[in-house]
Amino acid sequence: MQKIGIAITNPSDWTATALIAATKQKNITPVIINLHTADVTIQHGVHYSANDNDLSELDAIIVRDVGAGTLDGVSFRFDILRQLEMNGTMIINTPQAIQNAANKYHSTCLLAQANLPVPLTRAVQSTEGALNTLAEFGDAVIKPVFGYKGIGIMRIKDGTAFHPNNEPHPEPIEQLINNLITEKEMLYIQEFIPNPGRDIRAFVVNGSVIGAIYRTASNGSWLNNLSQGGTAARCFLSPEQEDICIRAAETIGTVFAGVDIIEGAKGPVILEVNGTPSGAGIYEAWGINAAEHIIDYVTTGI
Repeated sequence: MQKIGIAITNPSDWTATALIAATKQKNITPVIINLHTADVTIQHGVHYSANDNDLSELDAIIVRDVGAGTLDGVSFRFDILRQLEMNGTMIINTPQAIQNAANKYHSTCLLAQANLPVPLTRAVQSTEGALNTLAEFGDAVIKPVFGYKGIGIMRIKDGTAFHPNNEPHPEPIEQLINNLITEKEMLYIQEFIPNPGRDIRAFVVNGSVIGAIYRTASNGSWLNNLSQGGTAARCFLSPEQEDICIRAAETIGTVFAGVDIIEGAKGPVILEVNGTPSGAGIYEAWGINAAEHIIDYVTTGI
């Protein structure tokens, strides 16, 4: 009998709930795992447990959420997944793919090296380098390298910083940038891509786009994330857009991914690839349940 673990931290999360339901539709009882509860015993071998379950007995683990935390804690949870994968457990998405996607600097490098379109990007480690970059770009976006849900993103236009709701940041730009460099020790800066006031999230599973949505920012905002008040609407991708999304997911190494692109003046540009995406927006707009596609892939491959 197949034993499929689903790694989650929020049981009420839409995608977690959908994955659990889709597993049950296959007459498989899912094993719910919170990796924050995982313990490892090492002596005469290695024993992995979480929520009173022996993780080595699972045929597969679908990772919805590893959980935030300290460097030690997050690294430990990824190490557990890597070791289980080495021992033959199917991990979807793989720890490597999730880490590739989570690190915006690294993922942008991978995409650019694969000749995929990305914004002009610069990573710097000094206040002077950041200010020179912002002056050169004119209109730019600073993103946390390990950010999520659009939290912490800031737009810098003509020397003034703006929050997503277009409210100017009160600090002088030099002081703001110096504080950010002191806090983070590096900054990831991208040119702002003029666009129709929306971006596109495509959900890719096993090399195919199963659905795509437009994400439109709320009134007065320039940030399109649904978690920041954006709205979802059906999107029909062009062949070029679909190809770019599929290639981006493959480059990052994901089985399933949310690929975010924006419609620039010179064509589509990849903003990022999410290795643990929510399926709520695609379902809301299209009625497409990404969880069912993911479970189909996992049960076929076990």
